[in-house]
Amino acid sequence: MAERACVFCAIVAGDTTADVVLETDRFVAFLDARPVFKGHTLLVPREHLETLLDLPAELHLEWVDLQQRLVRAVTDGLGAQGAFVANNNVVSQSVPHLHQHVVPRTKGDGLRGFFWPRTKYADANESADYAARLARALEAPSG
Repeated sequence: MAERACVFCAIVAGDTTADVVLETDRFVAFLDARPVFKGHTLLVPREHLETLLDLPAELHLEWVDLQQRLVRAVTDGLGAQGAFVANNNVVSQSVPHLHQHVVPRTKGDGLRGFFWPRTKYADANESADYAARLARALEAPSG
């Protein structure tokens, strides 16, 4: 059941626009509207769960599998050298809905520790292009 006023539940329901890159029966991944680096993706469960501790055991394998697929997508689809994968639980959790950050990384990109400077997409076309590139990489057979 969707939590009242949860922006991620609204995205999952299709009530709020987002650049979706991956959907399964139980999870949705979409571009962060305020990315650390372009291609920064959020993976969320369709069900409103607030923290990682709320994720049922039967979803763990798919949760990790999708994270791996997203890391491959940012490297293969965007040319990143790697990825930063993280989630906050309560402290610094800007939206109280479980979400995993998958942030493209390149040596010398300037990210230091847990200081996350934010950037913006130039426009909706640029963010849609990043979403499409990630989605194509997710569809490609893994090598």
